Amino acid sequence: MVVRDGRDDQLVGAGGFPQLFEPVGDASGRADELGVDAVGDQGTVVALSRLGDGDQPLGAGVLGLRGAVVRLSANPVLSTLSWGYVWVFRSTPLLVQLLLWFNIGALYPTLGLGVPFGPQFVTVKTVNLLGPALTAVIGLTLHEAAYAAEVVRGGILSVDAGQTEAAQALGIGRARALRRIVVPQAMRSILPTAGNMLIGTLKGTSIVSVLAVHDLLYSVQLIYNQTYQVIPLLLVATLWYIAVTTVLSVGQFYVERHYARGATHVLPPTPLRRLRVRLAGFRRSLLSLSNY
Repeated sequence: MVVRDGRDDQLVGAGGFPQLFEPVGDASGRADELGVDAVGDQGTVVALSRLGDGDQPLGAGVLGLRGAVVRLSANPVLSTLSWGYVWVFRSTPLLVQLLLWFNIGALYPTLGLGVPFGPQFVTVKTVNLLGPALTAVIGLTLHEAAYAAEVVRGGILSVDAGQTEAAQALGIGRARALRRIVVPQAMRSILPTAGNMLIGTLKGTSIVSVLAVHDLLYSVQLIYNQTYQVIPLLLVATLWYIAVTTVLSVGQFYVERHYARGATHVLPPTPLRRLRVRLAGFRRSLLSLSNY
């Protein structure tokens, strides 16, 4: 039996878990409703994610940087709070966190703004404020920020302590030294792991389909549930993930190359430059063969 939980467009099944498939008409009508395009006579669907994948990694990176700086601070209270945050969110499975945020309305039915223990000026129902997409963004951001904090902390600790001591000897403040001296050098250690995390987060967004968020995988599931073209649609989703991760990998290469300027005298050649060099060598080989 299907009941509604207060959201206008969200169906849930028994136990409060989201129902993945809603009975609808034909696949083309469902594709129009989802905002995706159906191509080909096999019902192959190309679906773009509606989840804010650009905002989530950025928010996780900012929170991770702040968490790492607080963890390394001399204040024991702030350091303990940062350690506790990392401990809790790294110890809890992502699916549990997403389901907890999705059902937070059961714990706090309403949220309000007003005087503590006094009148409230604005009150809103939690289920109306935190929709499935926003819940997924919050859950993914907080989860990934815990890992990002440890990655940034490891990068900062990899910088020689003499850099900070030299900055203090020159009268440079701690905040400016961190921003202008320590972090740029730490980026060489941070970027490879951060790039892996970003790609892993992008692929991990498929787990939000349990919240009925219209991401790439959920849209594909809705369509192949009607057309029964399971393998072609999953291949389409795979190709989209490969395309996006390839773009992110190329961007990661150029960012790493940018921050390698202070560590190497000669920057590594770009893939395009390597291709040109190989083509030039191939042409020289052909010319030498033609002369014989």
